[in-house]
Amino acid sequence: MAVTVDKPELARCVPEQGELSSRAAAEAYVGGVCFKLGPPVLVGAELEWLTVQGECSASGPSAAPRPQLSDLADVLGPYAPRSIAPDSPALALPGGSRVTLEPGGQIELSSAPYADAAQLCDRLRDDARLLRKLLESRSIRTVSLAADADRRPKRLLQSPRYRAMEQVFGGIGPFGKVMMCNTAATQVSVDAGADRAAVTARWNALYAIGPALLAAFACSPALRGAPAGTWASQRMRAWLRLDNARTRPPVMDWTDPIAAYSKWALDVPLLCVRRPDNVVSPGPNGTDTGWSAPPGATFADWLSGALDDEVGRRPDVSDLDYHLTTMFPPVRASGHLEVRYIDAQPGDTWSTPVHVLEALVSSPCVIAEATAITAPLAGHWLAAARYGLADPEIRSGAVDLLRLAAAHAATAAGAAEIESAAERCRSGRTPTENYTGAGPHRPGAAA
Repeated sequence: MAVTVDKPELARCVPEQGELSSRAAAEAYVGGVCFKLGPPVLVGAELEWLTVQGECSASGPSAAPRPQLSDLADVLGPYAPRSIAPDSPALALPGGSRVTLEPGGQIELSSAPYADAAQLCDRLRDDARLLRKLLESRSIRTVSLAADADRRPKRLLQSPRYRAMEQVFGGIGPFGKVMMCNTAATQVSVDAGADRAAVTARWNALYAIGPALLAAFACSPALRGAPAGTWASQRMRAWLRLDNARTRPPVMDWTDPIAAYSKWALDVPLLCVRRPDNVVSPGPNGTDTGWSAPPGATFADWLSGALDDEVGRRPDVSDLDYHLTTMFPPVRASGHLEVRYIDAQPGDTWSTPVHVLEALVSSPCVIAEATAITAPLAGHWLAAARYGLADPEIRSGAVDLLRLAAAHAATAAGAAEIESAAERCRSGRTPTENYTGAGPHRPGAAA
């Protein structure tokens, strides 16, 4: 699940100087950039894979060294993200996808937006094939797993952002470094909606259907470095346990997501405060704390002047833009709506949740029916992550939801994929248990 920031900068809708005059102005800005209103016509996706370099090991699919960053930069060439190659043009692959890297060496493809899931999947699949070919020239392979069961978490990216992130999450519990370095997701993005009423309906639907879809596509029962416990989705367990203030907004009370998200974002504690490389932030005994933020301080605190002594300046729009990238809820507003609760899927079966989400937001009637089907499960995130399809109520909701999606899929091929997933869920099988791919795309294999 992405924590990178190698993405196009958020749009601006404030004066050129970028000043934030008040909390009301900041909330208005967040509502404007996080929820772009207009006809909902586009869909996008982000795919993540664990990576290994060198010989395969019989002890496990990811039981091999993480790749060298220098090798990744070399083989990716003009497609390399600037996090590992600062002078790279960071070009998109031919299908429009951009390559980014997660802290533990997970590699990610972020698609261009397309008018339909079929075109999106075709282009993204072509880009994934090219990416694998580039990586193989240095014996680097992608692994189709949502959680690394074999290696201890190890952070490869050493940017101030990730140092601050590891420090903050480490002070809360054990899941921070595990999430950052040992997990991978399938993310799907859809347009926010034509107007505030449509945004509210789509937002509520994506949250209501979340636990059922989380369980339907859960396939990460083992995660090295996580505390003991049996979970269907150890990846989502890590996110839910990570930092409640940042990852679990109180959406059950949100009748106006645009206004509520804007308020919530300002009240989330700062993950970090960006500083120039030559500016030292003093810590205890004169130590340099890098981008560390005052513990517990929120963006609203910074804006109000409460952090003038600690930070030495007030935030501007670029600081708020950056703060918004440190929000990690199950559905994140980034102009469009990012669905972040689905595990990385085996082989190329990531296309199934893409088709599912396209179908479930295809019309107001379908959105309303999907919301009604899963209303009893709304908010049951922990139960879905822990028990998955073993919970009869969650399994029943997942099956009904997938059958609704199949009935409204845009193509026959998409409907067939979804019907297969519905039958799998009815039988209680996980995506990995149901997967029959061969060769480099067999479950857990390095591609």
